[in-house]
Amino acid sequence: MRCINQSTRGKLVLALGTLCLASIPWQVKATLEKNQKHPNVLMIAVDDLNDWIGCMGGHPQAITPNIDRLAQDGMLFLNNHCQAPICGPSRASVITGLHPTTTGIYLQIHDKNIKKANTAANKSTFLSDWFEQHGYKSIGAGKILHQGGRILFDEYGPGSSMGPKPKKKFKFEPKDTGFPPGTQTDWGAYPESDQSMPDVKTAAYAVKKLGEKHDKPFFMAIGFCRPHVPWYVPQKWFDMYQADKIQLPAYHPEDMDDVPDMGKRIAEVPMMPTTEWAIQNNEWNNIIHAYLACTTFADAQIGKVLNALCQSEYADNTIVVLWSDHGYHLGEKNRFAKQAIWERDTRTVLLIKSPDTIAGGKCEAPTQLLDIYPTLLDLCQLPTNPQAEGHSLKPLLQNPKADWKHLAVTSYGVGNFSIRDRTYRYIRYEDGSEELYNLKTDPNEWNNLAKLNQYTAVKGRFDQHIPKSQAPLSKVSYYNINAYWQSKVKAIQSRKE
Repeated sequence: MRCINQSTRGKLVLALGTLCLASIPWQVKATLEKNQKHPNVLMIAVDDLNDWIGCMGGHPQAITPNIDRLAQDGMLFLNNHCQAPICGPSRASVITGLHPTTTGIYLQIHDKNIKKANTAANKSTFLSDWFEQHGYKSIGAGKILHQGGRILFDEYGPGSSMGPKPKKKFKFEPKDTGFPPGTQTDWGAYPESDQSMPDVKTAAYAVKKLGEKHDKPFFMAIGFCRPHVPWYVPQKWFDMYQADKIQLPAYHPEDMDDVPDMGKRIAEVPMMPTTEWAIQNNEWNNIIHAYLACTTFADAQIGKVLNALCQSEYADNTIVVLWSDHGYHLGEKNRFAKQAIWERDTRTVLLIKSPDTIAGGKCEAPTQLLDIYPTLLDLCQLPTNPQAEGHSLKPLLQNPKADWKHLAVTSYGVGNFSIRDRTYRYIRYEDGSEELYNLKTDPNEWNNLAKLNQYTAVKGRFDQHIPKSQAPLSKVSYYNINAYWQSKVKAIQSRKE
C-alpha cells in the first residue's frame, strides 16, 4: 500500500497550490496555509486484536497483508501495552489521556458516564475535543469507546455492533456447556455475505469521507469490532486457512502452579471456555481457525481505508495510527479471554506512520496506549494538554533506540499492577503477592521468579513505578453488568473496605 505514485501527485498539488496563493482571497489562503501546517490524523482502532499479525509474528499463519504494509511504512511498537485489559477502561484511557488509577475507571463504563467517573475524569478533555478546539474537524465511525463513540465527534457514521448473529449459537451455549451465562463467545462461518458485517459499513463510511473535500484538517477515528467475539465471519475468510493445519499456541497444563491465589482470582472468567474444555470437545483448533479468519477479515477492512487514503488528496499530509485496545488469551494459561494482567492480555498492537517516522522501524522500548494522546498533539504541532499522563513517542519515531526511561503500567482493579520494561514483567496484586517473568528467556511466562532472592533488586526497580495514589473504583465505571460482574465488583469493593 505504499503511495509512491500518489505521493508524487500530492507534492505537485501542493506546489501548484503554493504558486496560486497570491491570486486567491485571503480567507482561502489562510485555510490552505493552515491545512499545510497541521497534518490530518487517521486513527484506526481494532477490538481484541493481539499480536497475531504478520509483522509481529504472534502466529506464524496469520494473514494480514494490509497491516503488514503499514508496518513497512511506519514504526511498529513491539512492546506496547494497554492501561487496562478490557475495552471500556482501556479506550477511556486512550481518549482522556488518563490512567485508570486517576479516573477510577477500572471496569466497563458507558460512554456517557466517562466524565462522571470522578473529578479528574470530569476535567479531562477528550482527544477528539482537543483537536476540535484547535481548528480540526472530528469524524468517527465504528467502535472507539465501549458503545462506539458518537459523543466524541462532529460527524459520526455507522456505529459499532458485534452482529449479525444466528438465532442459536453454533458451538458455545453456556447453559449447555455448564459455564455461567454472560458471554457472546461463539465461533463459526456466518453470515453468508460480507455486506451483512457492520465493519464493512464502517470501512465504507471511512472511504467515503476520505474521498470528500475538507476545508479544515481532520481527526478521523475508525473502529473495527472484529476479532472481538463472537468469532463469526463469512466462509471465504475461513477458506484462506487450511483447517487441518492450524497451529495452536503454547499451553502448559501446570502453568498456574506458581501463580499466587490472587492472580488466579483476578484472571477468573468463569463464563468463558477453558483450554481443558476446548481440548476435550475438540474445539481448540476451530477456535484458533475462527480467530485467524476474523483477524484477516478485519485486516481487509483496514486495507480499504488505507487504500482510500493513498488515493486521496490527503495521502501526503495524514498521520496514521493503528492500535488495539488489549491482547487476548487463546488457550494459553487455560483460558480464552482478556481480563488478566499477563503479557498476552496487556500487549497490544501500535503502529504509527508520520513524516517523523523511520519507515519499517521496530521499537522495543516499553510504550503504552496512554502515549497516543500526547504523541498526536506533538506530531500535529498542537499545544500540549498538561493533564495528559502519557509521553510523546516522537523521539522513538525518529530513533527507535533513543533513550526511553518510561515503563508501561497496566492495572485491573484497585491495587493490581503489571509493569513492563524491555526484559521483565512484574506483577503486584492488592494483597502484596507477586509475579516476575523474564520475557527474553520465558516468553510464555511459565516460570515465576518473584520468590527467588537474586531478583530482589529487579523487583525493587519496578516498585518505584507503581502509582503512589490510586483513585477508588468509580461507581459509574461498570454498567448493566451480569451476575458474574456484579460479584466481581462486590469482591473488589469488599477487599477495600
